[in-house]
Amino acid sequence: MKLITTITNPILMPHWLLDVLLTIPRITCGYLLTVEFGSPKFGLPWSNPDNGLGLFEVAFWFPQDVAQYGSIFAIAPVFFAWMGAFAEGVGGIILALGIQTRISGFLIMCTMLVAMFMQQWNEGIWMMLPAMGFLWIGMFYMILGSGRFGIDYLFTKKTVK
Repeated sequence: MKLITTITNPILMPHWLLDVLLTIPRITCGYLLTVEFGSPKFGLPWSNPDNGLGLFEVAFWFPQDVAQYGSIFAIAPVFFAWMGAFAEGVGGIILALGIQTRISGFLIMCTMLVAMFMQQWNEGIWMMLPAMGFLWIGMFYMILGSGRFGIDYLFTKKTVK
């Protein structure tokens, strides 16, 4: 229980206005990650119905993309495709809401590292920029947590002194 409280407990800034400023990129990037990047690959309630995805279903083409990365990704492409799509689709939601922000930041960071080095590496730095941006956001919130304006803070408010 102590480990979960430690992971969940956010670092608070000295003034609440700073926490507001740190909340804006968390919500913005969480929204963009789930709506623009996750929902086309992963069945979510707001996914485009034309994609024909059921709830938590991965797009048919995504495991084929993942298998092309080679190595371990070729052994279990459906698993890794599901995990990557889940990290983008659901991870974006929980990042925006500030639920287990450090864990979601870690999952987003891992997914974006794979996207950068396995998918976009040969396309050049310009194509890697979106994944790099989400990587830095994931790292940032993996360290800080949700701040004062996230659900993590509400869960740990009694332990924060």
